[in-house]
Amino acid sequence: MARNLTKAIEAAHRRQVRDAQKRQRELARQAKEQAKLSALEQARLEVDAYENQIEVLMSVHKESGEIWDWAAEAVSLPPPPPSRRCHHELRAKQDVLLMYPDQQKSLKDVVELAVKRDDREFAEEQTAHGQTKAESTRLVSLARRICALDSNAFLEAFDEVAPLSELSDYGASAKLSIINPTVASCELSVSGIDAIPSEVKSLTSTGKLSVKAMPRALFHEVHQDYISSCMLRAAREIFTLLPIQTLIVTASSAHSDGVARPVLSAAFSRKALAALEFDTLDPSTAVESFPHRGDFKASRKSGAFLAIIPLSPADFAATEVSSETPFADLMATISSMRSDIKSAIDELGAPVGQGNP
Repeated sequence: MARNLTKAIEAAHRRQVRDAQKRQRELARQAKEQAKLSALEQARLEVDAYENQIEVLMSVHKESGEIWDWAAEAVSLPPPPPSRRCHHELRAKQDVLLMYPDQQKSLKDVVELAVKRDDREFAEEQTAHGQTKAESTRLVSLARRICALDSNAFLEAFDEVAPLSELSDYGASAKLSIINPTVASCELSVSGIDAIPSEVKSLTSTGKLSVKAMPRALFHEVHQDYISSCMLRAAREIFTLLPIQTLIVTASSAHSDGVARPVLSAAFSRKALAALEFDTLDPSTAVESFPHRGDFKASRKSGAFLAIIPLSPADFAATEVSSETPFADLMATISSMRSDIKSAIDELGAPVGQGNP
């Protein structure tokens, strides 16, 4: 049965939030009660909030959506149409017979109202079924085009499912380009210096709050991990959605002049990325294990990472697309399955497409 794409998108957008994010919301709630806390508790809360902010920025890569099985979607059958039920009519007749046996004529209107209620509910179910069927048909069509490695279908799925929408919570946005059916490119725009705290907060030995300017070396280390974490997340999400084999992700960060420039570019392969242990890896080290460009050296003048020329397919050996695709075999299997199902339904004496209520 085909999934309702709208519901699938909504479900993708309602993914379970990581522990770090849950903690972040709890800290925000506690901040509202800050006035009631003692000085020591206030200091501890500020330090917890600072540490949590760093943790969230460096763990964006730890989550991803479910893998889309487009081959399964391509062979999904449409939902069965609704059947009219007489629930309200039968209930009304039962009430008349049992409760008002001498007033059946005068209570005829009660039954007629019940019949109209059954009609109304059936009409509503038919309308809902029409919408669901149209959505199912559209999803099947999209799935078949994706199985046929249609680049336009790739982009349509990316726009509708919006797998990287959650990156906006971390100050990032993405744009996807399809180079060929097995290679894609993702331009990732990440927040610049505004994404990283400018101060380091800690507790002294007496429990008081200590606030110091963040050392430049630490700032760049956190910034590097933040950018790398966003890149890994982008690669994970796109690989779960589309059947591409190689993804070039280029991250751009705003400099002091407000202009965003590319600072890191990496080519991720599906197989190599799937082998990573995302819960324990160091984001920067992980990205540097792939073909990449950008060493995160900071300009002494601006303090921002040096701009680079992004990678392109010409910079590495991209997988060649086979001229022979299994899609023809898949469609033959679909046709055979549908014929078998139609024959089985005909033998039962029911019109094709109808099911039990």
